[in-house]
Amino acid sequence: MSIIFMGTPEFALESLTALTNAGYDIAAVFTKPDKPQGRGMKLAFSPVKEYAVKQNLTVYQPETLKDDAVYEAAAALKPEFIVVVAYGLFLPKRYLELPSAACINVHGSLLPRYRGAAPIQRVVMNGETETGVCTMHMAKEMDAGDVILSKTFAIGETDTFGNVHDKMKVLGAEVLLETLPLLKNGTAPRIVQDETLVTFAPPITKEDREIDTGKTAREAYNLIRGLRPFPCAAYRGFKIHAANLCGGGIPLKCADGEIYITELQAPGKRRVTAEEYLRGNGNFPGGDL
Repeated sequence: MSIIFMGTPEFALESLTALTNAGYDIAAVFTKPDKPQGRGMKLAFSPVKEYAVKQNLTVYQPETLKDDAVYEAAAALKPEFIVVVAYGLFLPKRYLELPSAACINVHGSLLPRYRGAAPIQRVVMNGETETGVCTMHMAKEMDAGDVILSKTFAIGETDTFGNVHDKMKVLGAEVLLETLPLLKNGTAPRIVQDETLVTFAPPITKEDREIDTGKTAREAYNLIRGLRPFPCAAYRGFKIHAANLCGGGIPLKCADGEIYITELQAPGKRRVTAEEYLRGNGNFPGGDL
């Protein structure tokens, strides 16, 4: 079973590792180009590329998949499957039709809910108590293809984007390994998405990150945990890393009560606890103390 794998971040790495450990033939790995990182802005490999290089897998890093030469290189591999997991580049229609069996995606939500780039963050930001992961046939419209398999898990009241992400990447790899044999032997379910139930999860913007104290304390709390550990909620230039609803931190008034900030970061400063911040500064902007 020849597979072209397309993915970039840590979420995708879990699936690629599962495929190689299971003995699948990875004909090539497509991942986004290296990006400058850190103070020195040195080019850094994506998590997927770093692993692929160690495994001596063939790696492609095109800026776009619209290039004919890139497509011809992929076509020459004659893949049975293309598996896409958090790749980050749009797949033109000819890639969807390239594999002899299927072009499939591992998506971090229970489709048709939360189509888009930030489903894990937004499901926590919105205070959902349940989410999941699914495999689907890729279609021209983003995340609109027929669902193959899905698995569900609960979101706890204190869960953050970070730990929901970590649960989901493992579950996504498990669902992928269950999906491929079903597709191979022709017994895979194919569930058409109900368009009346579609919701979207667009990328997180700067405006999305700002805490609106005109909303409820619960909404502010969900925003903070939905953006932890990154890109972090913000308030008046501060990064707000953690908070709770019970006390023991810096109180921030909201529409129906208060949240209590327990970890924060002033502009240009290091991350500190609320106690450390108050010891060095005395108060917090906004007149909430």
